[in-house]
Parts: sequence; C-alpha cells; structure tokens
Amino acid sequence: MSTSSRTSLFTRGSWPEVRRIAAILRLETVGGALLLTGALMAVVWANSPWSSGYEALRSFSFGPEALHLRLSLASWASDGLLAVFFFVAGLELKREFVAGDLRDPRRAAVPVAAACGGVVVPALIYLAVTAGTPGAARGWAIPAATDIAFALAVLAVLGRFLPSALRTFLLTLAVVDDLIAIVIIAVGYTSDLAPLPLLGALVPLAVFTALVQRRVRSWWLLLPLAFATWALVHASGVHATVAGVLLGFAVPVIRSRARGGPEAGPGLAEHFEHRFRPISAGVAVPIFAFLAAGVDVGGLGGLTSSLADPVALGVMAGLIVGKPVGVLLATWLVARFTRADLDDDLTWLDVFGLALLAGIGFTVSLLIGELAFGSGSDIDDDVKIAVLTASVTASLLAAVVLRLRNRAYRKIFVKESIDLDADGVPDVYQRD
Repeated sequence: MSTSSRTSLFTRGSWPEVRRIAAILRLETVGGALLLTGALMAVVWANSPWSSGYEALRSFSFGPEALHLRLSLASWASDGLLAVFFFVAGLELKREFVAGDLRDPRRAAVPVAAACGGVVVPALIYLAVTAGTPGAARGWAIPAATDIAFALAVLAVLGRFLPSALRTFLLTLAVVDDLIAIVIIAVGYTSDLAPLPLLGALVPLAVFTALVQRRVRSWWLLLPLAFATWALVHASGVHATVAGVLLGFAVPVIRSRARGGPEAGPGLAEHFEHRFRPISAGVAVPIFAFLAAGVDVGGLGGLTSSLADPVALGVMAGLIVGKPVGVLLATWLVARFTRADLDDDLTWLDVFGLALLAGIGFTVSLLIGELAFGSGSDIDDDVKIAVLTASVTASLLAAVVLRLRNRAYRKIFVKESIDLDADGVPDVYQRD
C-alpha cells in the first residue's frame, strides 16, 4: 500500500474518532469528572512518598526568556491554559447577553441578582471571619466564584427529572459570577501595571476582531494574533486570562444583517465555542486542576491545623454559608420588591438546592488564592485545602436537597405518564 493510501485511510479513520471524543468532552458530566480526577490525582501524588516529583513537575520552567515567557509548568497552566477556559467563558457570556437569557432584563434579573448576592455575602463573611489577621483581607474574593464545570456536572448527575429552568438559572448565575470574577482579577490583582504592553495588546486584538467580524476562521491567522494578545497582556502585569475573555468578547454572536439579511443566523461565537469547549473541558481545566490542587495535607493533624487557619475558615464559611445565603437573599429581594419573578417551574426549595450548589468554588477560587497569597506559600496551601473541603461539602449538601427534589419531580413525571399518553388519552386504557 502506498504512503498516500495509508495517509488517506488514517485520515478517514481518525477524524470520526476525534469528533466522537470531542462530543464526549462536551458533556457536562465528563468535564466535571475530568476536573475532579485531575484534582484527586494531584492530592494523592502530593501526599505520597513521591511528592518531590510532583513539586519538581510543577516548578519545571520552559519558554522564551526574551519574551518574558520562561514560566513554570504551574504558571503556564494558570496563565496559559486557563486563558482557553476564559475564552470559552467569554464566548458564553457574550452569547447570553446578545442572544440568550441575559438579553431580556426581566428574565435575567433574578439570576443576575443571585450572582451578585453570591459574590457580596461570601466576601463579607470572609472579611468578618478573618478580621484582625494580617494580610488576610487580600483573599476576600476567593469564595466569590462558582465553578461552572463542576456545578453543572453535579446538577447533570443528580437532576435527570429536575426542571430545565433550574439549569438555566445555575448557568446564568455562574456566567455572571465568572464575569464579576474576571473584573475582580483584572482590577484587584494587578499590582505592577506596564502600560506599553497593555496598549500594544490592543493592536493584535483589533486585527483579530476585524477578522472574526468578517467571519474569517483561518487558524494560521487567528491563533498567532490571539497568542500575541495573550503575551502582551501577560507582559503588562494584568493576569493573562483576561486576554481570553477579551478575545471571546470580540467574536460575533449574530451574523451581520448587512451581509446576511434579517435572518442572518448565528455568528462565529457558536462555532468557536463548539470547537474550543472540548479543549477547555478536556485539557485546560483538568490540567490546571492537576497542577494547582496538589497540596501536602500533612495527615490528620496537618489537615486540622490548616482548616483552623482564619483564612481557611473564612474561605469555607464564605463558600458553604455565604454563597447559599447570598444567592437566596438576593433572589428573594428581587422577587419581592421588583417586577421580576422566579420561573414558574421552580420552587424555593429548588433554589435552595441550587444555592448550596453555588458553593462549589474550584477553578477560579484556586486561581484567586494563588494571585492573592502567592503560589506555593503556606497560606495558599491552606486556601487549597479549604477550597477543596468546601467544594466537596457544598456538593454533598446540594446532593441531599436536589436528590429529594429529583424524586419529587420523578413522581410527578411518572404520574403524568400513567394518566395521559402522547395524544392526551388516559394511558390506563393502553396497559395490559
């Protein structure tokens, strides 16, 4: 067989497999499972006799020194790979604002308010718990973020019969939550700002924007521009993940009417989100979790000591208590005093379960912890333990409530299935 024939067979055989793997990675349960697997592997390795190998892997440095990009593997994960995650988040944010649930102010008001409450109250609780602890205030934003991938994965596993409005509520809350976290990272955790590289980043960003607005998809044009934008933002002192959001915002959600008429259809955002979500969920976030979550617990005594630290207590209180209180309180206030209202398919017990689920603060919480206290510091290790503990606790608490709600909705579904067939005829007459 000739080389060209073998290549042709390989191409025909491999691309369907690639598409199949990509489709699997788009599943929320799979993305959440990979995230959890990466974190568990890191914790196990960091607490094994071979923990020095894990630290050597994290600190291994590579990259061009001339471009100030000689970074450790852990930094490449938090600054580079997470930029892919935030690029997808930026695409999702823009799509929600332009063509999704956030387009209608009345419909979006409740979950948006819930997201704001879920940021403010945890931060206040954290500051109250850590009051008087020197330097602790810098970590106020750690319990402010909900992990989209983890939370949606838990909901997907638990809620086969839960109303779809619950997922929409959680997705909107988490998307707005991420937007607030991005602003916090850009404003609150930029210490040494270099204006020239930041201004320079506007040039490749503008060219990238012009090309995607014209529906250019050529990777050999767009990827170098995206990398240049990321590298210049990184050099400016602003956290490089912000570049991912800016690039995501640049992609059009709806095709220009001037080019396509009133029924122009979707823009490139949907295409790029479809392409990059498997990379984000299957590669970027799990590798970041693997390189960020590894912390030497030090046995039961070390775990107890870490969780007794005021910063760790503040993080756990913010996520486990502050998130549910903030989400529920803001939701009730908006529903009580404005024209916005809770979706007809949801009950307050459903929202309570979702509010508990919002306490899963993993990816962005770990990132903010590193930015606040420095990667590898003792306080950062305590933060990692607290975030992991709080996220697992929030998952278990939410599972109890959502399982009960799922059973209730399942009974309703079964009853309706028995009472009526597809044509509205009582199904009792169809059974043997």
